[in-house]
Amino acid sequence: MSADRSPFTLRPVFQALAAEDPREVGGHRLYARLGAGGMGRVYLAYTPGGRPVALKVVRPELAEDPDFRARFAQEVASARRIHGLFTAQLVDAGPDDPTPWLATTYVPGPSLQQVVQRFGPLPERTVLLLMAGIAEALQAIHASGVVHRDLKPGNVLIAADGPRVIDFGIARAADAVALTGTGLQIGSPAYMAPEQAMGRTATPATDVYALGALAVHVAGGAPPFGDGPHPATLYRAVHEEPDLGRVPEGLRDLLRRCLAKRPEDRPTSAEVIAAAAGHPAVGGHLRFGEDWLPQPLTSQLTRHADLPQVPEEATGAGLDSLPTMLAPAATPTPTLLASVPAAPVPPPAEAPRARPRRARGRTALIAVVALAVGAAASAFVLDDSGPVEAATVDTPAADAPAPGATTAVPVPTGPTGPARSPSPGAASSRPATGSPAAAYAADYRAVELTSADPGYEFDLAAGSVVPVDSVTWYVGRTDGEFLIPETADSYVGRDSGLGLAECLQGLGSRPTARVPFSAVGPRGAFCVRSADGSEVAVVRVLSAAGGDGPVKVSLDHYRRKG
Repeated sequence: MSADRSPFTLRPVFQALAAEDPREVGGHRLYARLGAGGMGRVYLAYTPGGRPVALKVVRPELAEDPDFRARFAQEVASARRIHGLFTAQLVDAGPDDPTPWLATTYVPGPSLQQVVQRFGPLPERTVLLLMAGIAEALQAIHASGVVHRDLKPGNVLIAADGPRVIDFGIARAADAVALTGTGLQIGSPAYMAPEQAMGRTATPATDVYALGALAVHVAGGAPPFGDGPHPATLYRAVHEEPDLGRVPEGLRDLLRRCLAKRPEDRPTSAEVIAAAAGHPAVGGHLRFGEDWLPQPLTSQLTRHADLPQVPEEATGAGLDSLPTMLAPAATPTPTLLASVPAAPVPPPAEAPRARPRRARGRTALIAVVALAVGAAASAFVLDDSGPVEAATVDTPAADAPAPGATTAVPVPTGPTGPARSPSPGAASSRPATGSPAAAYAADYRAVELTSADPGYEFDLAAGSVVPVDSVTWYVGRTDGEFLIPETADSYVGRDSGLGLAECLQGLGSRPTARVPFSAVGPRGAFCVRSADGSEVAVVRVLSAAGGDGPVKVSLDHYRRKG
């Protein structure tokens, strides 16, 4: 693991509450936004006794669906039985409130996804300790009759005393809700077991597979079957062997067993713990001491423990005029709190308006994928510059049934990725030989996508819309700014005619780390380049409603040749 490899300033962990945010939910005072996800928005809150919690308020459209509410209540009841030391304990919930919500213990640390993005792969000993801690969390989850179904780096938080698995089982609640957003990819294909890809029942072995895929990502810097187009990733997960080339030799045997195609060939959670304990890198002792994390990462944990102060407008008489969620009608069942240090409620002070980075505690929703011989997304067409794609993909509108149900995604019979077709409206001239642009080939062009709200981002590799924290190569958005990976750079073009050549020239002379809506304009464009320079995306803004409203863009994506 290297030191902090990002050239950009760290973004604040907390975002001040907006005017439309509630100030109290179920007796818990809200103090800051932590993020947003496919199921709702997540806030930093305090219990009446002063404990910090991560409180998730369900999206309004999900709250209106009776099937979702019934399943949500069932999963909350199951989650109350889980008391693992390496899980974020469910503290309280209001499944029957007008807008359902749940609260878990606040974990003062970043997600594994954020850690790998900023610091790169982790050392072998740290990976083994992570696997053991997560496997112990899975034991507690499975013992309660729950299967996580969406274990991935974004659903594991890192604390000073070990990992914490979040969002266990709750994603299942959205399986009952129908999807109407054409092309919306729900779930995390890079970590999905073959049986999930084929629509079969998820079992504890499914979570062990996800643990193996997660460990490959953390140890080697990338998932075992890539992080590109979803159909190609799922095809490889079902039919090909994992790529462990960047994983330390001492981890490969254990990870290969976790990634076995057949569930019965994978180790149990207990066997994973035993294998980690017996590994020479840990010396026969699984201990989360002060040195279990590399020093550069340890120094960052304090940012998540430095809780924000209370905004002045949220105190005193002004509180009565602000939105408030209804408390549950009955006293919730007492639930054991996880061991986290008690934090006093901070004194009143102005909280800075901060820019969010990623959603914390987001629940990703699992997709079911139909495998059919010869079934591809659409016909392939090649133009003179290589395969390109034209498509329109929208997240559900506010008045449509909410995201969260099982959806089917066709998987091609070869690892070819999504279908491509000639793209109207995008620059089609081939770059002059010898120019920087000539080193890149178009992956797709003029793919129109809509992010319904800040809970969704654009997957640049796949040309699709996904819940936040699902992929590493993305463009996200807040209510007034586009978000790019911390290790990437960007350039804002003069107008919507921005092409690859101008993009590369601008990245070399006038790069920027921030892309506010105001800088791009209603019909402007910007581009993003990956940290290693192998991928470039041109983003044309078609419409931006402002606030939490929909944002529509058109994407061109290029990869370096060779």
